[in-house]
Amino acid sequence: MAEEQQAPGMTFNIEKIYLKDLSVEVPNAPSIFLERESPEIGVELGTEHTPLGNDMYESAVKVTVTAKKGDKTFFLVECAQAGIFRISGLPEEQVSLALAIGCPNIIFPYLRETISDVVLRAGFPPLLLAPVNFEGEYLMRQQQQAAGSAH
Repeated sequence: MAEEQQAPGMTFNIEKIYLKDLSVEVPNAPSIFLERESPEIGVELGTEHTPLGNDMYESAVKVTVTAKKGDKTFFLVECAQAGIFRISGLPEEQVSLALAIGCPNIIFPYLRETISDVVLRAGFPPLLLAPVNFEGEYLMRQQQQAAGSAH
């Protein structure tokens, strides 16, 4: 049905969404659960994509979430949520946009749910990652690359 709305010859299909990598550490358990102060949450987020051949691409969103108070780590979660996408009939520039913006926008809600669930299962309150503007991130990277090549 989605293909009917696309221009003739253009394809953008989700073939598979999957959890590629997940690591959870609670290095100071059980004593950390006796702490009354809330930790500071640090989030590092990145994307990557890999051509698989035959108009297939893997796109992944990776996140590292660290909860610390001073030098005490409450928890550390590393997660890579990925998907396989079939993209064909688009100019190369449009494929790049789909991989940098469209695919991560599809994958991110799955990553967000995984992080919330894992943090809860580790014994902490659920953590909801803030929405990410992948288009803004892409445009910022393009501007930085343009500024870097202008020097």
